Amino acid sequence: MCIVVFVYSSSQRSRNLSEMSIIPSLFGTQGVLDPFSGFIWGQPPSGEGSQVANVSVDWKETPEKHVITADLPGLKKEEVKVEVEEGRVLRISGERKREREREEKVDSWHRVERSYGQFVRRFRLPDNAKVEEVKASMENGVLTILVPKEAPKKEEKKTIEISG
Repeated sequence: MCIVVFVYSSSQRSRNLSEMSIIPSLFGTQGVLDPFSGFIWGQPPSGEGSQVANVSVDWKETPEKHVITADLPGLKKEEVKVEVEEGRVLRISGERKREREREEKVDSWHRVERSYGQFVRRFRLPDNAKVEEVKASMENGVLTILVPKEAPKKEEKKTIEISG
């Protein structure tokens, strides 16, 4: 029996997905997550960091609002930024810094699995989102973002009188 293991970084996956998709070229929105496709479109623009630190995000929609929850263990709210840019793009960014313990010259690491570094996650909000009323809170390393929804517009019917 032969087992083949592929090592494939998330940056390679994101780059390959963006090369396969025509959508990013149409809209020119790099690094934005389409809520309905589930794929990252390209990498964040240079100078804005990268997805070095892994950030898991859940997005659910209720009748009244969108609820976005991100796991950010070990981070304080002062180390995280939540912004709405380009009108309807929700941007979550920050940096998970490596705690530098006093290392002796004789110390040797056997395994480093925790991710560190800057992260940027972007999500295009739907048209029914009230972007001016977005609220965020953070408790026990979990960031919760509430995006209220506009009430659905009722169709108005107008009867047109027929002449003649």
